[in-house]
Amino acid sequence: MTILLVEDDLEICTMLKNYLATENFTVVTANDGREACRKFKEGNFELVLLDLMIPYISGMDVLQFIRKESVVPVIILSAKDTDSDKTLGLGLGADDYISKPFSVTEVLARIKANIRRATQYGAAAVKEKEVLTAGDIVMDLSDYTVKKAGQDIDLTAKEFEILKLLMKSPKKVYTKEQIYSLVWNEAYFGDENAVNVHISRLRNKIEDDSRSPRYVVTVWGIGYKLGEMP
Repeated sequence: MTILLVEDDLEICTMLKNYLATENFTVVTANDGREACRKFKEGNFELVLLDLMIPYISGMDVLQFIRKESVVPVIILSAKDTDSDKTLGLGLGADDYISKPFSVTEVLARIKANIRRATQYGAAAVKEKEVLTAGDIVMDLSDYTVKKAGQDIDLTAKEFEILKLLMKSPKKVYTKEQIYSLVWNEAYFGDENAVNVHISRLRNKIEDDSRSPRYVVTVWGIGYKLGEMP
């Protein structure tokens, strides 16, 4: 497993690289945003650890660059731990957010969890030979593609899993707790932020008007369901 570590603090960078090497990860480092974009484009990574406060090109801009190229899991490492910073990072496509200071064991656990989810998702997509449809949306579970009116829609793994969950049970209403548990495959501890951000991002990609959604519909006081299609 190869990880791209984007961090301008050389002490943290060295500490993480050495620790992850003992866990059999290959770690490629970048100390600024320009170097991060170049190395990501040249390499093949299973996961990216990304600091937000880096020189030349910000971490948020690097995240947007990565998301234009790939759905690889991205974990943000940042001393900026306000809800707005976390919401922005998740909204731009990050899969996880770890606030500084952190323990290396926590970082390792998050890395393994995100790689495990991505790997399980990829294996499941290969096994499933099924096409789901809802209105103009066609979801092919065999090759992880989504089209709307024949046009490709690029979804991250979690966005894909949320949409698949709703499309496979079109009449079922899912609570935020259920969505988190089924998509993230982790126990829910009341953090609605991750679900809200991913639902919002999914709507922006598939809805004609995200303010009046037809596909991902809110059932007030309960959760979300697939909208009724004519």
